[in-house]
Amino acid sequence: MPANLPPMYFEAEKRFRAAKSPQEKIEALEEMLAVMPKHKGTDHLKADLRRRIAKLAQAAQKKSGPQRASMVLEKQGAAQVVVTGLPNAGKSQLVAAVTNASPTVAEYPFSTQAAVPGMMEFENIQIQLVDTPPLVSGSIPYWLPHMLRRADALMLVVDLSNGPLDQLLEIFMHLEEMRISVGAQAGAAEEDSRWMQQKALLVGSKADLVNDREREAAGDALRAELNGLVPVVTISAASGAGLEDLRVKVYEALSIIRVYTKTPRGKPDLTDPIVVPRGSTLEDAAEQVHKDFRARLKFARVWGSGKHDGLMVRRDHVLQDGDVVELHI
Repeated sequence: MPANLPPMYFEAEKRFRAAKSPQEKIEALEEMLAVMPKHKGTDHLKADLRRRIAKLAQAAQKKSGPQRASMVLEKQGAAQVVVTGLPNAGKSQLVAAVTNASPTVAEYPFSTQAAVPGMMEFENIQIQLVDTPPLVSGSIPYWLPHMLRRADALMLVVDLSNGPLDQLLEIFMHLEEMRISVGAQAGAAEEDSRWMQQKALLVGSKADLVNDREREAAGDALRAELNGLVPVVTISAASGAGLEDLRVKVYEALSIIRVYTKTPRGKPDLTDPIVVPRGSTLEDAAEQVHKDFRARLKFARVWGSGKHDGLMVRRDHVLQDGDVVELHI
């Protein structure tokens, strides 16, 4: 299948060849990935570009010395969510409260100097959260923009006790400098192919430091600014308030679903689902089971989203969260 690459791809390729620094080369490669059509004909090219990005990042890391964190952090679990915000917003305390990670938690800013991953449980899947250094003009690590662009979603954290709306606007400023758009900024990504549009969730932290009226007022102001385009949740990592709601909101923000498989006359394994993007079809799920299943699939039965349980469905049947599929090849 031909790749059918658009003119914007070749423009980015020219910028890559003219780039001098690893960061400029990585940005050009990321743009090539962003504008590339999504079909089977580009799979090999996508994999090659990702390998080149990883190689450049690793080379930059070696040059920067052992004290610098790597910008290449392998994704684990169902998805990777990168946590970002201003100094002392409560990012590390949040990550420590909902994952198995042990980031440095302190009352002073800049306690996080590297990317710290941890796994957050949501029902029967694991989602990787990554704590990162704070966003500060002139002090953003060279690897952070790439990590934010590569993540499956971003968690933007603001301190409810310290001008949360101003913090949100400053976060948007930093993201804009990295050509990353979320929610209300989505229009920028449509006008310039070099922009990356990211899924996001806004978390108002340190709810224990404000009263109910202040918390509600802050939440309303943040939702109004975001115009309903980014979900908002308020939490207290210290008291545990809102953490279960946070898990649900993270899962929803990722726009993924869980699909279970079964063998003929067998019972479904409800402990190890296939995780696919919302809107995925039966053949998308079949490919997740095994790369050859998509081509070899004869028919399938679905329990859950079909009109009748066990009904035979076509390859283009759109799956729903919790569906059970029985694949016949």
